[in-house]
Amino acid sequence: MIDFPIVDTHLHVWDTELLRYSWLDDIPLLNKPYLLEDYDKACGPVAVERMVFLQAEVDSHLFMQEAEWVNSLAEQDSRLQGIVPWAPLENGDAVESALEQLAANPRVKGIRRIVQFEPDIAFCLRPGFIRGVQLLSKFNLSCDICIFHPQLANTIKMVAQCPDVQFILDHIGKPDIKNGLLDPWRAELKTLSAFPNVWCKMSGLVTEADHANWTKAQLKPYIDHVLECFGFDRVMYGGDWPVAYQATEYPRWVETLAWAVEGCSDDELKKLFRDNAIAFYRLDD
Repeated sequence: MIDFPIVDTHLHVWDTELLRYSWLDDIPLLNKPYLLEDYDKACGPVAVERMVFLQAEVDSHLFMQEAEWVNSLAEQDSRLQGIVPWAPLENGDAVESALEQLAANPRVKGIRRIVQFEPDIAFCLRPGFIRGVQLLSKFNLSCDICIFHPQLANTIKMVAQCPDVQFILDHIGKPDIKNGLLDPWRAELKTLSAFPNVWCKMSGLVTEADHANWTKAQLKPYIDHVLECFGFDRVMYGGDWPVAYQATEYPRWVETLAWAVEGCSDDELKKLFRDNAIAFYRLDD
C-alpha cells in the first residue's frame, strides 16, 4: 500500500435527493446518495490528502447547480480543492458566458463534457464543439476527455485543433479490457500521447473489465502501455469512486495500481499518486 497521502483526481459525489441524475435509474447500486462521509469510509486505510471532483452527469440543465452544491461541500472539507463541472461545449461561442461564470470560482480547474454517450462517432469534431473546447484556454481551464475507445481516433483529430488547451484523458480512453482488446487502442493512445498538452488518468480500468472476475494481471498490460506512452510525468491516479465500486473496493484499486508499477522510483510513485495531480489541476494556485 502507498505510504504517503495521495491526491484523488477523480471523485464523484451526488445527492439523488437534491439533484436529478437520470443515468442512475438503471443502476440500483449507485442510485442513492454518495457523499463525502461515504467516501471517507470507502477509502479505508488509504490516506487522501486532496480531491478533485469530476462532474457526475447530473441532468444537463442542472449543471450550474451541481457545481454550486459541490463548492458548498468544499467550503466544509478543505481537501476538496478542485472542481471539474460540465458545460455545453458543443454550443461554441455561446458557451462563453457559462465558462466565465464557472471560472470565476478558483476551485473550478477544468470542464468535462462527456462524449462517450454520443451516438455520433464524430461528435467531438463538430465545429461548435471544437470552438467550445478552444475557449477553455481563455479561462485557464483544462479539458477532461471521457470517451469509449472507438472514439479515440476522432479525439486525436480534435486535440490537434486545440493546441492551447490542456487535456487529460479519463479512464485511459476506456479500452475493452473485459474482452482483452488492445488494438487499435494501443496505437491510437501512442499517437495521442505525442501531443505534449495531453495527460492521462489512471482511473476507471476496473469498470471496463469483468466487474466480478477481473484480476491484476488482466489490467497490467494496459497500465504498462499507458506508462510507455506518457511516462511518469503525464499520468495520475484517479479513484473514480463510487462508479468503480461496481467492480472494486477503493483500497483494492490503489493496491492494484501500486502493484502494477512495482520497481518504479519513489519520485515516480509520488508523481503518479500525488505530484502530477497537483501540477495539472493547479491545486497550489
